[in-house]
Amino acid sequence: MPTLAPADLALIDACAQGSLDLLERNLTPHGILAASRTEAAVARRYTRIFGRDAAICVMAMCGSGVPSLEQGAVASLEALAAQQAPNGQIPKYVDPEGLDADFWYLGCIDATLWWLIAVDHVRRAGSVDASHWQDGVDRAIGWLLAQEHQHFRLLQQNEASDWADIMPRSGYVLYTNALWYEVKRRYALAQAEETQYHFNHLFNPFQRDLPEYHRARLLGHYARRGRRDPGLYLSFVNLSVVGDEGDVFGNLLAMHSGLADDAMSHRIVNTIAAAQVDEPWPVRVVLHPLSRQHALWRPYMARHQQNLMHQYHNGGIWPFVGGYWVLALARLGLREQAWHALARLARANAHGDWRFTEWFHGRTLEPMGMAGQSWNAATFLLAHSALRNGRR
Repeated sequence: MPTLAPADLALIDACAQGSLDLLERNLTPHGILAASRTEAAVARRYTRIFGRDAAICVMAMCGSGVPSLEQGAVASLEALAAQQAPNGQIPKYVDPEGLDADFWYLGCIDATLWWLIAVDHVRRAGSVDASHWQDGVDRAIGWLLAQEHQHFRLLQQNEASDWADIMPRSGYVLYTNALWYEVKRRYALAQAEETQYHFNHLFNPFQRDLPEYHRARLLGHYARRGRRDPGLYLSFVNLSVVGDEGDVFGNLLAMHSGLADDAMSHRIVNTIAAAQVDEPWPVRVVLHPLSRQHALWRPYMARHQQNLMHQYHNGGIWPFVGGYWVLALARLGLREQAWHALARLARANAHGDWRFTEWFHGRTLEPMGMAGQSWNAATFLLAHSALRNGRR
């Protein structure tokens, strides 16, 4: 058992129960909503079934032992599959009544990836048979393969087209390709080894081992020029432009999918811990937020004053990513640290009378975004389950 104060253990238990209750409240007959139904959530379309949000929730709902959540996991994937585009893309979100499907301004690449991961999870749990959604799976994989570089075996994308949809990451993006490798691994897709190899050379170009492919060496040269090894994978690589702001979520997913070996995993955790981005609540999603003076700054980042430094995707605290931080610590066997991080995560969700806040300002800790965020509950449950059951 962890050496936590009784009050912290009680808080963790309360958060686990509160997380289950929140998921049940946010559930509709057609699947899980991104956030609780409030006037603000309706106005911002958070009362939709989002591809990425719902898929992450499915990972916790399926296997929860709660009948309504078990059924809701399948219903969520069904709702997304019903609005799948003819080319195979899964929507960014769908209306619970099946009246609306949105694919974002520049395309939403990660909804399809998360949907495939969640489909495999539900199949393995036995909630559906092994061929359920097979036509949709085949078309989704085909859509992704059409965006894969034929030598690097990594996906290519526009900027602002994944979960960090107001960040200027483009070309080869760390977060997206960590998910792509997970999909390849789960579905035994071809060239997974090539994906892993080029992932580790393209996003970590500071190692001595240089790739043989001359274009890969040139990209590595551009990435290294004028930079020190950040101790993390780069957030994106796009010809002579790269991201060294420190994408916490992308790095944690690289660990989660098995792309990072043991040495790199320890470097990632040590770098994140040294930056204290898990204090007081886990976790700030960027180590070095982009200022208006930064070369990567884009005018759209200031829209609604939302993505300024230490805000939103540019250094805000996202409790749902905090769940993956706890999982990363557990994966490395740092169980005592993981339990303490879980207690801090419970405090974040409890803030504002169990508001389950979407994100907090990275400096002031002001609660921002929507209340009743479903994936906060889901990743807390995933992290809690991993620690309670001794999984790594």
